[in-house]
Amino acid sequence: MLGLPLAFAAPAVLAALAGLPLLYYLLRVTPPRPQEIPFPPLKLVLDLIPERQTPNRTPWPILLLRLLIAACVILAMAGPVLNPAPIAAGAGPLVVVVDDGWPAAPDWERRVEAAAQRLEAAARAGRPAAVAVPSDGGRAIATSEAGAARDRLRALKPLPYTPDRLALAGALKTFVAERPDASIVWIADGVERGSASAFAAGLAALGRPLEIVTGSAPARAIAGAQNLAAGLEARVLRSALGGPGQGVARALDARGAALGEAPFDFAGKTETRATFDLPAELRNEISRIEIEGARSAGAVALLYERGSRRSGGLVSGEGADRSQPLLAANYYLRKALAPFADLREPRPGTVDPVESLLRDGVSILILADVGSLSGQAHDALRRFVEAGGVLLRFAGTRLAAGTDDLIPVRLRRGGRVLGGSMSWDAPKHLAPFDRSSPFFGLAAPDEVTVSRQVLAEPDPGLPGKTWAQLSDGTPLVTASRMGEGMIVLFHVTADTAWSNLPLSGLFVDMLRRIVDLSGNGAKGAGDETQRAAGGEQKGAAGDEMKSAAGEEPKSLAPLRTLDGFGVLGAPPASARPVPAGFEGPPDADHPPGFYGLASAPSAVNAMTQGETLAAANLAGAGVTPGVLRAAEPVDLQPFLLAAAFLLFCLDWLASLSLSGGARLRRAGKAGALAASLVAAMALAALFAPRSAFCEPAPAARRAGTVQGTPPVAARDVESALSTRLAYVVTGDAKADEASRQGLTSLSHALARRTSLTPGEPAAVDPARDELSFYPLLYWPIVAGRPQPPQETAARISAFMKQGGTVIFDTRDALTARPDGAPSPETLWLRQLLAGVDVPELAPVPADHVATKTFYLIDGFIGRYAGGVTWIEALPPAPADGSARPARSGDGVSPIVITSNDLAAGWASDGRGESLYALTPGGARQHELALRGGVNLVMYALTGNYKADQVHVRDLLERLAH
Repeated sequence: MLGLPLAFAAPAVLAALAGLPLLYYLLRVTPPRPQEIPFPPLKLVLDLIPERQTPNRTPWPILLLRLLIAACVILAMAGPVLNPAPIAAGAGPLVVVVDDGWPAAPDWERRVEAAAQRLEAAARAGRPAAVAVPSDGGRAIATSEAGAARDRLRALKPLPYTPDRLALAGALKTFVAERPDASIVWIADGVERGSASAFAAGLAALGRPLEIVTGSAPARAIAGAQNLAAGLEARVLRSALGGPGQGVARALDARGAALGEAPFDFAGKTETRATFDLPAELRNEISRIEIEGARSAGAVALLYERGSRRSGGLVSGEGADRSQPLLAANYYLRKALAPFADLREPRPGTVDPVESLLRDGVSILILADVGSLSGQAHDALRRFVEAGGVLLRFAGTRLAAGTDDLIPVRLRRGGRVLGGSMSWDAPKHLAPFDRSSPFFGLAAPDEVTVSRQVLAEPDPGLPGKTWAQLSDGTPLVTASRMGEGMIVLFHVTADTAWSNLPLSGLFVDMLRRIVDLSGNGAKGAGDETQRAAGGEQKGAAGDEMKSAAGEEPKSLAPLRTLDGFGVLGAPPASARPVPAGFEGPPDADHPPGFYGLASAPSAVNAMTQGETLAAANLAGAGVTPGVLRAAEPVDLQPFLLAAAFLLFCLDWLASLSLSGGARLRRAGKAGALAASLVAAMALAALFAPRSAFCEPAPAARRAGTVQGTPPVAARDVESALSTRLAYVVTGDAKADEASRQGLTSLSHALARRTSLTPGEPAAVDPARDELSFYPLLYWPIVAGRPQPPQETAARISAFMKQGGTVIFDTRDALTARPDGAPSPETLWLRQLLAGVDVPELAPVPADHVATKTFYLIDGFIGRYAGGVTWIEALPPAPADGSARPARSGDGVSPIVITSNDLAAGWASDGRGESLYALTPGGARQHELALRGGVNLVMYALTGNYKADQVHVRDLLERLAH
């Protein structure tokens, strides 16, 4: 604030100071102490006049002492807080430069507070001020009064990239030339990214008073991740030594659910690795890796469909009795594919190896010299490719003599052999890869030679199907699309019989790019659900294969982007599409995030693979950087209370002295010892370290910067020991009472009808209370209430990502119109959810698992029956009418939105009758409302348990093999 630095938490208590004059008059009069007059009468006469006279008024030192005690107590109860601010030296304008890249995000609130205190100090000195950030570029710097500068400061947010500071250096130079009396404060992020060292040297060259403040801990980031055979490995960096040397990296899926954690230890270095030891299927579900507690875009690595570890099947045409393990084609393929794919082979003795592998749900099937397929296996393989799978074939004697039509081009019989009638005189080398080929960019080594191959017929369109060719122009690798999938053929064997290609690193790189074209969703034939899941990704695979087949790569539109704190959300208006294959570095037009198709997006990260994170060299500025430490407010209450205790002890000793020496002697050593103890306690309270506020800010609690943990509330202990439903306290008495009554009635119904016996529902404040204890949170929307604090959105998002389900009830089914303007409740909810990570929603379909978790119901009704209930959208149903594919994870929607006033529909009295008038009404509606509530609770607790029952037959069949 721009006023006095002294503030009071309860200023109304200061009104008690007006009573000090009255206390003054009350303390002035001291009644005489009763005198003891001994017998006999003679002694009575002698002692009528006492030796010591008792004054009829309180001595003024005692009176002043007691007034001071009362004043100290009154001021202490008012909660005085001293808000010191740094002194702004100089008389000219003050320019506060705040780095707004992602390295500043972890302690952004402290940076803003430090800048705000310097602006307030400048305002007290009557100095104009300006706030500049590197993202302003070369924009002219204009000063204003401190209030306007502070408003701009509060509106700033960290960016998900690191803007270059050199353009801002030019603007500062122009400003200083116009205002030579200016001084500069630079709140730096301490990272070299964005030309920090050159910027520091430029500030020093200006010759103006300069203060540099940096964070106390180095920035941390993730620079790429690799899905290796041993696990998913993330490269973790820090900008300098110091700060926490250990940490935890968390892996999340697309819905934000945690899949695993990996600890890491820098061990005195600036780079380390975090490895997630998870099955390949779970690793393929990972969409995001983040450093716990880092809270920045750089501490997040987004993974995408191409980064998943593919599962492939391998079938060799060579008989087991003739195979040589270290020279066979499957040996070379296993070695080449091991770094980026999990290869499965049929068990020995399998009658139908192709169908067996397709039933396992592979995304790419490799046939090494397989000439002919049975009719059933041929049909299953065709369906696999048409559904989006990739078939990779290698030539050989069997293929050259076969009649199989699952090949990209027509082949000549017999093949081309070195020294034969259709041969060349010497082995041929590879030609450079064409720009339209997926192998473009790979180097063709001269040592790779081919001595034999199968030839393709020179049909029209052959050049468009050729991905690699020999120096004489004959195709070496051809490909063509079939349905939504692709068939790729190497015109040589996978072993060294026809060429030495399998011995080169080029062979590994070529296989990697082919595997990248395969989708995780392509499933085997014979399982309708698996085929439907394969069709779910056919659009993405088709677009990738179109580009690989020779079409120009398309630009990818932004889907969801990261903000500076590492939170995914809607892309900003400034975001532009990126070209296919774009990996960074990000900028204002291309912020980090997901781009392209929602089913198979591409990822752009704040830190690219192999990038380093170096500390800024600020020595060129000639100023020793200070540590970012905002001047913290001081709570004066303990000082005032300690002073009151000390004054009280003095008053006690003075009263004993005035009562007479004999009485003071009777107090003896015990009284002196007690006085000493009280004085010692007062001094201890005076000098004991204490924060100005009893409860730390939520951001500090999440960041783990608070020393000590507050005691666990009794309600949290009870919630941890028993399952309880919860509702949000809105501040509207009627809505809160309806929520309590509704959830109480629903809890009783669950106890009577199911095996669940929940505790009494809990009333929570999402901005302050811990939500992780509750599986289901009911939030009635009251349009007239103010929006909750800003951090509430992050807490709700975290609750949803950790497996919780929130039911938002707008309760406006009677007033909302489908084609009309949004109701006030809907607008209030939209504003709340603007900062919440909400998945795609759709009206609850009739076949949704939530409609059959306990009761078979048609929908979810409450006090009203005409509203629409929204839930997370399911994958689209297959066109052939088969069952929807099973969703990975537990399948629970993190959010449900309704307008039917569910809690009022659940609420009932002791006789089971509804407490509220229902529309259209009747006991049947109340019963259906309770059944819907039971289903929602069972849905939140059991996930896709009911959906899994659909696949029991297929699972049993698979286990039988």
